[in-house]
Amino acid sequence: MKFTIRDFQQADAAAVNEVAIKAFAQFKGKYSDWDSFQRGIGRMSELSKTAELIVAEAAGQILGAVGYVGPHIEKGYFPIEVPCIRMLVVDPQARGNGLGRLLTQACIDRAVRDGASKIGLHTSPVMNVALPLYLRMGFLKDHDIEPIRGVPYAIYYKALSSTAN
Repeated sequence: MKFTIRDFQQADAAAVNEVAIKAFAQFKGKYSDWDSFQRGIGRMSELSKTAELIVAEAAGQILGAVGYVGPHIEKGYFPIEVPCIRMLVVDPQARGNGLGRLLTQACIDRAVRDGASKIGLHTSPVMNVALPLYLRMGFLKDHDIEPIRGVPYAIYYKALSSTAN
């Protein structure tokens, strides 16, 4: 299957939100207050207000998305100068095709473009596909943070250079 990685367009909003809900459905029962959590996930397209939202599509169908929050934008867990990756989602039907890696790499490429020395993300051991992917791509655990809705999370960083891969 041939994938296109491109910038989000407002017309993609409903499809991105749907993919996010599908992608996180496997975690129902892990998070306390699931209904509230799912409502937030279902508004993923709103990340486009503060992040560069990147989508993956094939045959005109959105199959994944991720937010890249660049340097000098407030982002909560991270120093303002450190860009971060937010909400990587891949449609369960499209998993196993390398989309998560392509979307993560698109964020890394943007961080390099922006002259960042590192990029961050926060994730959890319950993300049993994403976390190993991030580790294989060179992200290292920095520190634990407070659980999010009862689920343990930690901050990870990847050091960058002009030839980051």
